[in-house]
Amino acid sequence: MRYLLLTLFWLLAGTAHAAPAKTYMSIIIDDLGQNTERDNRTLALPGPVTMAIMPDTPHAIDFARQAHKAGKTVILHMPMDPATGPYAWHPDIPLPELASRLNAALAKVPHAAGINNHMGSRMTAQRTPMTWLMAELQQRHLFFVDSRTSAATVAAAEAQAIGLAHVSRDVFLDDVRTTEAITAQLQVGIAQARKQGSAVLIGHPYPQTLEVLQREIPRLKSQGVELIELSQMIAERGNQAMPGHGKNGRYSNR
Repeated sequence: MRYLLLTLFWLLAGTAHAAPAKTYMSIIIDDLGQNTERDNRTLALPGPVTMAIMPDTPHAIDFARQAHKAGKTVILHMPMDPATGPYAWHPDIPLPELASRLNAALAKVPHAAGINNHMGSRMTAQRTPMTWLMAELQQRHLFFVDSRTSAATVAAAEAQAIGLAHVSRDVFLDDVRTTEAITAQLQVGIAQARKQGSAVLIGHPYPQTLEVLQREIPRLKSQGVELIELSQMIAERGNQAMPGHGKNGRYSNR
């Protein structure tokens, strides 16, 4: 009996002193390459914030090189329907033209490690082009981030189906452009990270967003959250769908 009590004591003591589970967060800032001042403010954010650069912007090439030189992860922010412009993907465009637009867009964003969709609520619901895109990215050794601009997206499901390195967005930071709302959304992201072990947040280079992140990123560690590179987040999630995106690690739209 004494041995049993001692064993129980040490088991409980070990549990009490066990290291807490890690809580991770990655932050992506979209729509970069349009404005030098905003781009530079974004680049100055502390920590491994990912720079998503639009191809049809005046500073795309220069800023991609600048961000890469600064040690930041660069990704192509690929325009997709309902986005417009010379690089945008639309459901009625044949695959050869989609391929040509992807090639041209990647040429405008040197050092891109992957892509995420700009808009794309209609396009990411199209299974055939999404299947083609994921296979193409796999051949190019690029990863994919599903911005989840629509619940009907099949993009991440197609990435998962072929084992392409990818993650899906959990929280948009700045649908409402006030510092109060953005701060509240960041707290939603922190809560989600604690609940599921990690969270991927997407924001934009609005002055309010940059102000909040400049202030709050240094405080994440004291809240038990570690800001990590997007590549580390992909490895951490292991291509599994989060509970809000599917069930038992599989995307619901597969």
